[in-house]
Amino acid sequence: MRQVAIYGKGGIGKSTTTQNTVAALAEAGKQVMVVGCDPKADSTRLLLNGLCQKTVLDTLRDEGDDIELDAILKPGFKKTRCVESGGPEPGVGCAGRGIITSINLLESLGAYTSDLDYVFYDVLGDVVCGGFAMPIREGKAEEIYIVASGELMALYAANNISKGIQKYAHSGKVRLGGIICNSRKVDGEYDMLKAFAQELGSQLIHFVPRDNLVQRAEINKKTVIDYDPTAGQALEYRTLASNIDNNDMFVIPKPMVQDRLEELMMEYGLMEL
Repeated sequence: MRQVAIYGKGGIGKSTTTQNTVAALAEAGKQVMVVGCDPKADSTRLLLNGLCQKTVLDTLRDEGDDIELDAILKPGFKKTRCVESGGPEPGVGCAGRGIITSINLLESLGAYTSDLDYVFYDVLGDVVCGGFAMPIREGKAEEIYIVASGELMALYAANNISKGIQKYAHSGKVRLGGIICNSRKVDGEYDMLKAFAQELGSQLIHFVPRDNLVQRAEINKKTVIDYDPTAGQALEYRTLASNIDNNDMFVIPKPMVQDRLEELMMEYGLMEL
């Protein structure tokens, strides 16, 4: 069983990328569980055709500790297994605790079965401290993929996340599997992301082009794979899924100092000289 965590800047498209990748893996016959690690609880919505799944924390608050696995794990597209960690009441407590609680509960209820090929953790924003770092810190996820684009803040965030991976890699098995570009149609974006990944000592695992079909599928509460399986964008997600499935390049990243990161951006015209 491979445990994969998806990180990246808030709003970069992690949940969309995760769900479409999972849909492609499930379509190919893989057994996959998705654990949403965002208090918004939107990491499984497309796999469940829009169902607002009750979160682990809400279930525990309403029903107490004595619950069955099917109360928090719902079947989605092609038998994917969907869980949403959830978060505390607004303004109360640490949202990262939801991840810790969820993973511990899933383990105790026997969710990590031997037939699983993958577990995907879709993690909030670019936060790599506290509870949100648990998939990395506790060795729950050994493969990390960072979703980025050619935008400045997306690259800053990806570099910072690499620092977190580097920190925990020396005390465990966590490794960076690659950068996923969720394109924003920035000038020179492909070359920029490829160079950025290489600078980290990693790879651009796939460049996902921008396509409004993704938004149309989301409006219809589906992944692209489910909404229009013959579309070119569906093929892009299948390629990303295949690249992850066949990936054998896992590294301890070498994050850049700020000056080098800005220098790299200037080389590709993303910052004014």
